[in-house]
Amino acid sequence: MQRLLIALGLLLLVAGLLWPWLAKLPFGRLPGDISIERENFSFHFPLMTSIVISVLVSLLLWWWRK
Repeated sequence: MQRLLIALGLLLLVAGLLWPWLAKLPFGRLPGDISIERENFSFHFPLMTSIVISVLVSLLLWWWRK
């Protein structure tokens, strides 16, 4: 548990430091993401982005446990 918390903390630290460059990646604007914009309403559901991130995290955890 300690190793997992340290790894997550380091990952968040690196993501925070790299945020100006990470914000330019197309995550959140991938084909398959649902975005509805009306006059007084906007709804955004990053479906494909969630799937891609889930697969990447699953592969990373599988690799780490092996």
